[in-house]
Parts: sequence; structure tokens; C-alpha cells
Amino acid sequence: MKVLLKQTVGIDVAQNELVVSLGRMDEQISIEVYAYKVFPNTRKGFSSLVSWVNKQTLTSTEVRYVMEATGVYHESLAYYLCSNQKQVSIVLPNKISNYARTLDIKTITDKSASQAIARFGLERKLEAWQPPLKIFNDLRQLCREREQLVQERTMLKNQLHAERTSAISSEKSIKRTKRRIALIDTQEKEIREEIATHIKGNESLAEKMKIISSIPGIGTLTAVTIIAETNGFELIKNKRQLVSYAGLDVREKTSGTSVKSKPRISKRGNRNLRKVMHFPALAAIRTDESFRYIFIRLVSRHGIKMKAIVAIQRKLLELTYILWKSNTSYCPNYHNQSITMETITI
Repeated sequence: MKVLLKQTVGIDVAQNELVVSLGRMDEQISIEVYAYKVFPNTRKGFSSLVSWVNKQTLTSTEVRYVMEATGVYHESLAYYLCSNQKQVSIVLPNKISNYARTLDIKTITDKSASQAIARFGLERKLEAWQPPLKIFNDLRQLCREREQLVQERTMLKNQLHAERTSAISSEKSIKRTKRRIALIDTQEKEIREEIATHIKGNESLAEKMKIISSIPGIGTLTAVTIIAETNGFELIKNKRQLVSYAGLDVREKTSGTSVKSKPRISKRGNRNLRKVMHFPALAAIRTDESFRYIFIRLVSRHGIKMKAIVAIQRKLLELTYILWKSNTSYCPNYHNQSITMETITI
């Protein structure tokens, strides 16, 4: 009997179900994906999944559960497996999608996706996932709640403006809209205070926030959102991964002389992270000479302001990662180095 070197459980996570494939690698580096099943994405489904895996795998070789970081749908399963002393690895979605393109897959389904994840786990050396600190989860929930309130308030203000300028307006409707806006203002203030309390209560995090907030355009709320959405850069190993995770990476399709598309940002990433970088980029261009110089230089080359703004967004996001990892304050001369983001198009 061949000796197994690796066993993996590839899990394609959806809102309501878990599509699972099992893979194994023997001593001859031969890979086999040999079993497939679907489980509900519930605690009862988690238990059934573990029982099924235990029956299908050998106890002599470690089994690793591999899944994508799909929004929040994977989190309950990851925590459950970790609490039951299972080896878990969570991979950024762009890594799996890039790997899947190298496979001879003609039809992409949930089953083929789980098989690709299982194979990825066998071929790559993955790090064990550990649950992020509770403070990151709390801050992420607060930041997202605040963002929803801001969007709702903007909608109400637009509605209030329309009612006031209408030829026939309702005073009662205007009063009710004003009260709703006032309530949102109060709730947003409460969230801001709660965020400040969380940061103040963690001395290490408070110091990190000061460092990141030293970057031009990056305020406390922006810094908190970046850290919360990345769980303190838990899965991020380099700047390139971070840019891809935010969906600010460049996608280009070229084939021969007949197929050539303009480079564009993928937008296949964390939209909350991508969205929060827009206004800081504008502020950095307005207030910092170095960023303004980069902006003017890029615009002078191609004449597209939005293209240059996205380049600044990427630069700011990369700087937050660098300062977080190096634990050093912002250096104005750092980004005077050559910039490689000029190929971005919106």
C-alpha cells in the first residue's frame, strides 16, 4: 500500500451549502481527487462534514481543510473546525482563481471549484489558519454598520432635498425625514465612540493606528476600516496580495494581434476596502506635495485623472501594509521611488 504524504478537504463555500472534495498525494507525488459531497452550511452540516471526512481519510496522515475567504460565509465553518482541533487553511480567492486557470477545466461548477481547491492544498505549502483577534471582528462590524448608516443618510438627504424643492411638498414628511436623519447622526456618533473605545483599550493597536494615520489622507476611520477588513493583514504576505485582495489589481487580455483590451482594475476583491480608499487618495493629492507630484506626472502622461487617482489609492494601501509590518512612521520621501502603477485604467 502506498504511503500518503498529504490529505486535503477542498471546500467551496456558499451561503447555504458546502461543496466538498477530498484529495490525497502519495509518496510518488501522484495526486488523486477521489470523493465529493455537499453539506448544508449549518452547524449540523459541519458535524456531518467532519464525520464523513473521518470515514473517508486515513488517520495516519494529517488532513487539512482548505477553503476560500468568501466574505463571511466561511467564518462559522472555520471557527468550528479550529475549535475541534482540525488543521484549517484559508486562501485568498484570487489565488484559487489564478490556480484554477492552469487546470484543464472546461466547465466551472461548484464541484470543479472544490476539486481545484483540494488540488491547490495538495500542491502548495499552506499555513495553518488561526482565528483573528476578537477586536478585528468587532471593528469590522462597526465599520460596516457605520457605512450602511452613511449610505442611508445620504439617501435621506437627497430625498429631503427633493421634497423641499417640490412644487407640492408635505411638511409632515419633511419633519419625519429630518427625525430619521437626526437618529442616524446619533447612531453614527455612538459607533465612532465605540470604535475609539476599542482602540483606546488596546495599547498595541492604538500605537499602530497612530503610525498608519500618519500617512497623508489616511484618517482614523480609514485606518480602522483597512485593518478590520484585512484582520490585521492576517492572510496578506506581500503588497501584491493586498492590492489583489482589494480588487485594485490590473487585468489585461491580449492574444496575438486581434485581441487586445485596455488594462483595467479587476474590482474582484473586497469592495469595502476598495471603496474606503477613494477619498483618502483625493485628500493625499490635495495636501501632500509628493502625492500631488505623482498625480500630476501620471495625468500628464495619459490625461486621465481617474487613472491617476486609482494609482494613488494603490500606493496608499501599500503604505498602510508596509508601516503596519515595519512598525515605522510615514516617511514623505518613501514614495518618491519609481511607481509601477501607471497602467491602471478605469
